[in-house]
Amino acid sequence: MAGRKGGDRKKAVTRSVKAGLQFPVGRIGRYLKKGRYAQRVGSGAPVYLAAVLEYLAAEVLELAGNAAKDNKKTRIIPRHLLLAVRNDQELGRLLAGVTIAHGGVIPNINSVLLPKKSPAAAEKEAKSPKKKISTKSPKKKTAATKE
Repeated sequence: MAGRKGGDRKKAVTRSVKAGLQFPVGRIGRYLKKGRYAQRVGSGAPVYLAAVLEYLAAEVLELAGNAAKDNKKTRIIPRHLLLAVRNDQELGRLLAGVTIAHGGVIPNINSVLLPKKSPAAAEKEAKSPKKKISTKSPKKKTAATKE
């Protein structure tokens, strides 16, 4: 039996690197096994789950970064996460029952609570018709019509 020598060993390549992911495939696989979600866990399950989690994290962080930029901030805070999630239809449905601590609420004023237009303003708006854009060019005034 020939034993291995110290120098000819290959460097280990993680499953995350093989899958091209940032999230840890091995750790997620370990959690799936220890969580006893099923008796057996296939080899592709943790890879797929890591890819899905990485996608969701990237999506939320991109939207939260845009929200932070809109508020002229360079650091993402829980408020930006809440604005990102609630303004996105699909993420809002996914995280509908989730409360984000220190997130606040979406700014919204019910139309019933807004002040009604005063009668004078409504009357003035009704009297002044909006200008119509004519397709014909206006006629030039001649010297005879000016006099």
